[in-house]
Amino acid sequence: MGLHPAEQYARDVLDEKIIACKWVKLACQRYFDDLEHGVERGLWFDREAAQHRLDFYRFCKHSKGEWAGQVLSPEPWQQFIDWNIFGWKQDDGTRRFRTAYTAVARKNGKSTQLASTGLYLAFFDDEPGAEVYTAATKMDQATIIHSESTRMVKSSSSLRGIVNVFKNTLTCESKAQKYVPLGQDSNTSDGLNVHAALLDEYHAHPDSGMYDVLRTGMGSRRQPLMYLITTAGFEKDYPCFEMEQRIKRILDGSEIDDTVFGMVYSLDTGDSWEDSSLWIKANPNLGVSKKLQTMEDDFKEAFSMPSKQNNFKTKHLNEWTEAQTRWITQDVWSKNNGPVDADGLAGRRCWGGLDLSTTTDLSAWCLCFPPETKDDKYQFLYRFFLPQDNMRERELREKVNYSTWIRNGLITATPGNVIDYSFIKHQIQEDAKKYDLIELDFDPYNSSSLVTDLMADGIECVEFRQGFLSMSPACKEFERKVLGGQLATGGNPVMSWMVACTETVSDPAANIKLVKPERGKTGRHIDGVVASVMAFWRSVQATETKSVYETRGVFTL
Repeated sequence: MGLHPAEQYARDVLDEKIIACKWVKLACQRYFDDLEHGVERGLWFDREAAQHRLDFYRFCKHSKGEWAGQVLSPEPWQQFIDWNIFGWKQDDGTRRFRTAYTAVARKNGKSTQLASTGLYLAFFDDEPGAEVYTAATKMDQATIIHSESTRMVKSSSSLRGIVNVFKNTLTCESKAQKYVPLGQDSNTSDGLNVHAALLDEYHAHPDSGMYDVLRTGMGSRRQPLMYLITTAGFEKDYPCFEMEQRIKRILDGSEIDDTVFGMVYSLDTGDSWEDSSLWIKANPNLGVSKKLQTMEDDFKEAFSMPSKQNNFKTKHLNEWTEAQTRWITQDVWSKNNGPVDADGLAGRRCWGGLDLSTTTDLSAWCLCFPPETKDDKYQFLYRFFLPQDNMRERELREKVNYSTWIRNGLITATPGNVIDYSFIKHQIQEDAKKYDLIELDFDPYNSSSLVTDLMADGIECVEFRQGFLSMSPACKEFERKVLGGQLATGGNPVMSWMVACTETVSDPAANIKLVKPERGKTGRHIDGVVASVMAFWRSVQATETKSVYETRGVFTL
């Protein structure tokens, strides 16, 4: 008997006829190893059961896009997943796998596959009184897969003869079977008797509450299935990330669990996200449901705008990143670590940015020196300030080694448990004497008293508000310069750390502004970045007005 298309896919992966990542190769090897040795652990493969699941696709049709109305024809990689989940059995004839996890980049047909799977599990899995749920943290998310299943029923005369459609519920009353969406916000999760649960985009679940409720509801079923399909996310402390780590341990053999199936489509460690020939590792449906041109267009945008790179890597390459809106990556920022000679800049024109924190936290004063020659760069000097008291407790709480930076002269520790603004005032006055300080640009929050004193000293102070209107053009131009390596920051480690902490939020018009991470704010500061952007943008407006507005046009706000 020859290889089934699902098996041929696995063989082609192992023979490197299909480009695949380490985890897909391990999943394929696991299949063949279990065919050879699984019987020793009470496992056997039911080809008829696996084919029965695949045959069901003939009753399901696409409802959207260029294939609308056409019968589903699963790709070999999709067949391999279903072949495993529904084909492997235990000695007692029940299914081997009770948990299935598939991680793949967006637009690879996973939702359509899951919609068909939900129908099969509810009405064609030979489970009396089957209860199947599509589940999510919000009901509207849970209905996405379920609505696709409903459209499949409505478009098939064969399915309509078996399955009844009523609002958000699909039923087969003669067998007491039902298939419904379930949101964690719907308060209807108690008393469930779950045969199968389908969780799409599991990365979005902030806790395991929904998972635990559904798993608990499977206690009386003979072969329940928890089926998780997701794209990578941005929150590594969410349960999905730990689930994926467990899947990888099972695949590499460091953890044994014959009841868990897993496939993770991603790039390998060391792969360049810029290499389009490797994108198929995370996108097995590339060229089918996912268009290469779309990926290339999104890549070009991400490559030119660092704030979009993490989103591209996560959604298109299925890579877990630290934050959805992380602004500038460290590899990009490092292009701007050129030396800065503080004494050599004496007498040069500069603009200052002042971002004062609360009195108990970090504050930043930054000087930006615009280029004076064609080959010159925007040069930056940084001064940071922090209260001295309780430094050890702060370091333990925030997990930041402030003491080293203080010893190295990168942060000024002011006496007491609140920042002594007189130290900041003195530093600004000294800088104004040494350099040609055109103006001081400040965030009006917490700045009124100090700014008033500086203005009395004759320093020009300009308010720089932090909303989208003011910050978006400044951030975007700063980003362009960073991408081009047109800044010189002296490799300041405090600033590099703050850049790594900085995220952005967008409004509907795609304007951006800088923010701290919403989660885990303790020990994450962006004051130096804000100060840099303010000083930089005001210097650009004064020295590059023509190039910015006449060659690029005014920013739409």
